[in-house]
This record gives sequence, structure tokens and C-alpha cells, in this order.
Amino acid sequence: MKDKLKKSTEFIKSKINKAPQVALILGSGLGAFADQLENAVKISYADIPGFPRSTVCGHAGKLVIGDISGKTVVAMQGRFHYYEGYSLKEVTFPVRVMKALGAQDMIVTNAAGGLNPDFNVGDLMIIEDHMNFMGTNPLLGPNDEELGPRFPAVQGIYNKKLIEETVKAAKELKAPIRKGVYMGLTGPSYETAAELRCFRKLGGDAVGMSTVPEVIVAAHCGIKRVLGISCITNMATGESEAEANHEEVIEAAANAQKYFVALVKTMIGRL
Repeated sequence: MKDKLKKSTEFIKSKINKAPQVALILGSGLGAFADQLENAVKISYADIPGFPRSTVCGHAGKLVIGDISGKTVVAMQGRFHYYEGYSLKEVTFPVRVMKALGAQDMIVTNAAGGLNPDFNVGDLMIIEDHMNFMGTNPLLGPNDEELGPRFPAVQGIYNKKLIEETVKAAKELKAPIRKGVYMGLTGPSYETAAELRCFRKLGGDAVGMSTVPEVIVAAHCGIKRVLGISCITNMATGESEAEANHEEVIEAAANAQKYFVALVKTMIGRL
């Protein structure tokens, strides 16, 4: 891991002239935010030693380093998923790379199904906490203390003050904002109606197939604060006969770009 991390980091550093302060992971249909970065350097994942390759429609598969709102950002324009066949160590490897490049804070985004019946398609949900229903953990196996502690604390990684500031910013932008608990599952199949009703009773407000492993590794490798934003792209309450599909998810995320871009841009400046 350390050897691979060193090779990836050195390669990226050779392409840029200053260290990023903020790590940004852009989920399905949300990658257009990277186009907002100024003085941008774009690197294909395929060119970075040790990086997997994104195989999902709606994920560009590029690392973009540039400036916005007075900060230098390293953005993943598309992420990796457990359901693609990668191990969770591979899925979360870019988080370690972004931290090694200099990022101290992380904004992680995703497209998610709305479990909470009070939500609407197009809402932006600030993640207050998550539940790991993936049945595994990216930190399983031997631990290298140089990379992080054996038993990292994840509670509190979604910084409360940052959440409050984000809600305030969203209201200023008149963005459709919510707060809630994100439930992470493996996918790639969408959940059954019975599963969705169960997850609602357990306290989930949104459900998706990412984010949880990356946040766990962020806590492990020393990222100071995480801001999580879910774009509610479909309703997944378990009470409707409507079937979710990926094309509609991408379309709904694209429709939410206006508020999403404005909110993320604002919050980068306030980190």
C-alpha cells in the first residue's frame, strides 16, 4: 500500500505546482462541477500508477486539480464502487492519495434514493451520519500504523459546525436542502420494497452504493473534516411501484446541478 501510494502521489505531484487543500469526490451525474475549477490540470485515472478505472456511466474517470473560491481543490470526476469488482481498499485508495497530496478536508457527494417520504427528487441532503450496510469494511486486514490507527473513531467525522454552516449557505442560495442519515449498500441491484421499508424503520433517510467506505478511510488517514452531500435523484420509500433506473438518476442529478454547484462552491470558500 505505501509503495503504491508513493508512486501515485509522486506522479500527480509532477503534474501540479501546488498542494491541494480540499479533496472532492463527485458522484453520479455530478462531475460537471470539476469544469468550474480554474487553472485546472486534468489527469486520466488510467495514467495514474495504482489507480483503478471507473466503469460506470456518468463518471468521467479523471482527477482534476484546480482553484475555486480561494482554495486549491483535488476533485475526483467519478469514483470507484465495490460493485464494479474492486476491493474496498482499491475503492478508497484515491482518498489516501488526496490526503498525501495535502488535502485536509473532504467533500464527498453522491446520487441517492430518498427513503424519507418528506423528501423530493432534486433535494440536496446534508449527511449528518451514515450506516454501513455493505457487510464489510475497507480497514479489514493487517493495519499499518503509518497509514492510520488500528481502531479509528468515525463518530463525529461529519463535522456538526460544518453541517450547520452548509444548511445556512443552502438557505441563502434558496437551495432545496435537507439533513439526514445516509445508508450505504453494495449494489449494484436496487433494493426491494421490503428492504427499503426496513431501512426507513432503522432510521435511514437516503440510500446509495458509495460514500461510506471513503468516509471511513478519510477518518483513518487523518482527514480533519468531511462534508457529505447527497443529491436525491429518485424516491425509494418502498411504497411505490415505480422502478429506479440509472438513466433517471443521471438526469435528476443533472437537473440539480445549479444548486449543487453553487452550494459546493460556497462551502469550499468557507472551509
